[in-house]
Amino acid sequence: MTFPEGPIDVHGHAMPSTVLRWLQDRGLADLSEVTDHVVRIDPEVSGVGRGSPLPLAPSMTDPVARIDELDAMGLALQAVSLPPFLMASGSLDGNLVQELTRRGNDGLANYCAHDDRLLALGIVPSGFDTSVQEARRCLDELGMAGIAIGSRGGGVDLDHPVNEDLWAFLGERRAFVFLHPSAVPDPQRLADYWLPQLIGYPMETAIAAARLVLSGTLTDHPLTLCLAHGGGCLPGLGPRLDMGWSRKRQAHTTPEPPREAFRRLYYDSAVFDPVALARLVEDVGATQVLLGTDHPFDLAEHDPVGLVDAAGLTPAERQAVLEDNARAVLGLAPSTARLLPR
Repeated sequence: MTFPEGPIDVHGHAMPSTVLRWLQDRGLADLSEVTDHVVRIDPEVSGVGRGSPLPLAPSMTDPVARIDELDAMGLALQAVSLPPFLMASGSLDGNLVQELTRRGNDGLANYCAHDDRLLALGIVPSGFDTSVQEARRCLDELGMAGIAIGSRGGGVDLDHPVNEDLWAFLGERRAFVFLHPSAVPDPQRLADYWLPQLIGYPMETAIAAARLVLSGTLTDHPLTLCLAHGGGCLPGLGPRLDMGWSRKRQAHTTPEPPREAFRRLYYDSAVFDPVALARLVEDVGATQVLLGTDHPFDLAEHDPVGLVDAAGLTPAERQAVLEDNARAVLGLAPSTARLLPR
């Protein structure tokens, strides 16, 4: 299949209507305010406080509206995954998680089938021994472009042995894996001021990635792993983690300092500031940064190409971040054209 050339966003979200209605039928969602673009989802599924209003932009359920929005943002393609509010990362009910995941991936596949510009990333729940089966179904049966995963699941972290077969499978398949925070480290302290998303998510990403590195998981299973929101707090913590690796026996668990492993990961550009983006590129290299928006949430980057343009990158770096890196990790044919600055 030939895909349009141009900027590629690896961080979009959708909430298929079929999944929301299934949750409502089970008493796990309140859709009475959908016309006001709000949905309320039970905490066991959403991971947020009971009754919390979650934004439901029209394009979350309507792929036609999404294509119009991609045009407005100057995006050629978008990789779409379910948001953390549909991951049930805090649930220990394996039957609920498995059924939600199956229905979510089926709904997402149908949503993205509307247009070749939408590439589905199938959600796979960590912490359960059914994860490999669902990952294989997403890649082989549903034809998805990659996998999305939360920052924890089934009551355990990503480096728990229950996930070993999943990492082995995804590494062998060289699948693109998008890690999105799906919980927060201390919900009680972060309950106010929208801090779960503003602070909790960046912290959660750093914890999940640090555990994958220090446990040796990424040494044993080199993954094509991309961290949402520019890696959250992780890039800024690199020097401290390296210091701990060199001075603390408990942290000296790998042959190389953590930052060396961090430089082999990928990071999306959803950092919302050109200076922050320039620092990220300096820290990890332009080859490791992919365009990301968090669209269509209200905390999304609305001008992703403009953000990259303002970061002062070289033409080659700009081309890599906007398109070439994503094409490589998603297995798309290389671009034949160069993107020109606005």
